[in-house]
Amino acid sequence: MSRVKYLIVILLFLVCNWTFGQAVPDSTRITLGYPIYSQYLHNGLMINPAYAGSREALAATLSYRIQWMGIADAPKLQTISVHMPMKNDKVALGLKAQFMQYGATSSQSIYAIYAYHIKMGKGKLSLGLGAGVDMSNTNYNKLNGITRPDPVFPGNNKKYIFPNVSAGAYYFSNRIFAGFSVPSFLFYRNAGNGKTETFFSFNELNFILNAGGLITFAPVIKFKPSVLLDYSMHDTKSINQLDINGNFIIADLVWVGGSYRTTEQVVVGLLQVQVTHQLMLGLSYDYPAGRMNSYSKGSSEFVLRYEFGSKVSAANPRYF
Repeated sequence: MSRVKYLIVILLFLVCNWTFGQAVPDSTRITLGYPIYSQYLHNGLMINPAYAGSREALAATLSYRIQWMGIADAPKLQTISVHMPMKNDKVALGLKAQFMQYGATSSQSIYAIYAYHIKMGKGKLSLGLGAGVDMSNTNYNKLNGITRPDPVFPGNNKKYIFPNVSAGAYYFSNRIFAGFSVPSFLFYRNAGNGKTETFFSFNELNFILNAGGLITFAPVIKFKPSVLLDYSMHDTKSINQLDINGNFIIADLVWVGGSYRTTEQVVVGLLQVQVTHQLMLGLSYDYPAGRMNSYSKGSSEFVLRYEFGSKVSAANPRYF
């Protein structure tokens, strides 16, 4: 445990141009954007590094999301995550990557994950740490209405490569789960003359909390309610995302349910099929019930998970 604490401290403090607690004007802040997922319940490593090893197998997950279908140059997101517990079951390692294209900008993130599991009551408490880089590239040649030469929008691409760290905690048992994570500790701003500065400010942090449980109505019918909250300390301390979810699990083979994203007024339909004990296929569709209904045909997300050498069986399936 002491090694984990030291590692967190070192990664947070060994950064250049450190600034604590300072408000940063919107005009200088560089924001790469944090994508929205609808199937985070089946791809938990993307929102919390402490999720690593919780499947008790080498788990590999792929996902593809089409955001706001029907809108030109709308975001498209692909993710891949791999994680597994080590032989002593206390340490877990993982790797996650995401690739997003929106308009003239493409971004990529690659993080290595470390998690330490502590036996606690009928479940386990996992403490996780992620370290990696966020990359962004904007091709200004794709923008219309610009007369060359333009001092604000140069003809060449603008590339950013930013190191970052994340951390989280995750408790899971056979009946309940609860997670808390900070997806980014470091932030960036324009310093002028084409230079950037790294800084940390508590007022810039985002916190992601999610929790849920399992209710058994009958041996073949179970219900899994859950909630996710993405809370930002930036400016007015706003809620970025609030999801209320519910999934019925039928014979441990089919998951069907939905969620309501109050912050976007989006209704999400979810379907998951456990094809084998190791292979899972999932599909979700986000229906815009608010103002976006006039502009978008909704969003779709596909997910595939395969567990190698899985301990999961019909007698002991994993619900979290």
